[in-house]
Amino acid sequence: MEGNIITSVQNARIKHVVALQQKSSLRREEGLFVVEGQREIGHCIACGYEVVEVYKRSQESGVRREVEYLVTPKVYEKMAYRGSTEGIIAVVKSKDHSLASFLLPHSSFLEKDNPLVVVLEGVEKPGNLGAILRTAEAAGVDAVIVCDPLTDLYNPNLIRASIGGVFSVPTAVCPSEECIAFLKSNGIKILTAQLQDSYEYYDYDMMQATALVMGTESTGLTQQWREAADAHIRIPMLGRLDSLNVSVSAAILMYEAVRQRKVNGNV
Repeated sequence: MEGNIITSVQNARIKHVVALQQKSSLRREEGLFVVEGQREIGHCIACGYEVVEVYKRSQESGVRREVEYLVTPKVYEKMAYRGSTEGIIAVVKSKDHSLASFLLPHSSFLEKDNPLVVVLEGVEKPGNLGAILRTAEAAGVDAVIVCDPLTDLYNPNLIRASIGGVFSVPTAVCPSEECIAFLKSNGIKILTAQLQDSYEYYDYDMMQATALVMGTESTGLTQQWREAADAHIRIPMLGRLDSLNVSVSAAILMYEAVRQRKVNGNV
């Protein structure tokens, strides 16, 4: 370190940030994650997250904070997960996304006549989950529940793809069994997206309290979700391929619910 500027990529703080970017196990263990870019960091703070440290490229201007460090361009390049992040990176405290903790600040949505919930089972690609959260934010979805995930909510690719949606959309993570029990106990109809034994999505009434449930492109939903469903719906496949990217499917279904509710004056 020279003066107030960190100049070495071997600096312990820099190595820690890089490790947080790369290792989900460390993010879970320490309850910390990394956010890049002015817009994302600002949105994160606005949504009630606590910033622990801030790192800026040495040529960047702005008001210094007590927990702010300047780094050389070379060091910043080592830390940054992606390019064009406006020369600013923050280390932020994670939130508890268990279903029980999620309900404490967000239980009011259950008082609505027709809450709209998106459920995702076994999602493994962070970019897909991030894109779904971005669409959920745009569509005004009340909650997203991620069941048995194969990625964590604070993966850098997920944060980037969500454009901050991961911070603002009420999101819970839990086992499928817990989610099914929660939906049924609150009278939320379960619509599973699947090709087999299903009918076209626009033929089902989404005006009532609804959970749109999707699995992965490769294996779809597990049998427990198929059996728990109140109805099975599908998106028509008119070409040679028999599936869509899960984020595209989710967007189609979310906006069908929005369309129905808007037509009936409930949006």
